[in-house]
Amino acid sequence: MKKILILNGPNLNMLGMREPEIYGHETLDDIKGLCLEEAQKLGASLDFRQSNHEGELVTWIQESRGAVDGVIINAGAYTHTSIAIHDALRLLECPIAEVHLSDPKTREPFRHVSYIEPLAKIHVSGKGAAGYTEALRALLA
Repeated sequence: MKKILILNGPNLNMLGMREPEIYGHETLDDIKGLCLEEAQKLGASLDFRQSNHEGELVTWIQESRGAVDGVIINAGAYTHTSIAIHDALRLLECPIAEVHLSDPKTREPFRHVSYIEPLAKIHVSGKGAAGYTEALRALLA
């Protein structure tokens, strides 16, 4: 059974309340449920986590080295700022999928740069909660 780590960055714990016109009405728990259901269909196990703390995300990435078959990451605002997350992801030997609920490239200019993009094999943006399950299917294909 393949194991996938799904990491969510800052403010994603506020989904459903935070700018629903941009991020949708689903909560992070809703997204987790969708992912668990899809993983079960695909015969995979999931470790689904969220943190508002950059260092905690870095630690989880480091700990996943050699322990998971793929990583899905929505680093939130850290996508555009965190060289530390970029460097931690570089340690991984498994495929990485970058997911965003909205499409950062169509938003404010400061969101156009992703430090994760060069490392990710799969990129899913602007598809809301469904982007997570799309990334999961792509990683497991």
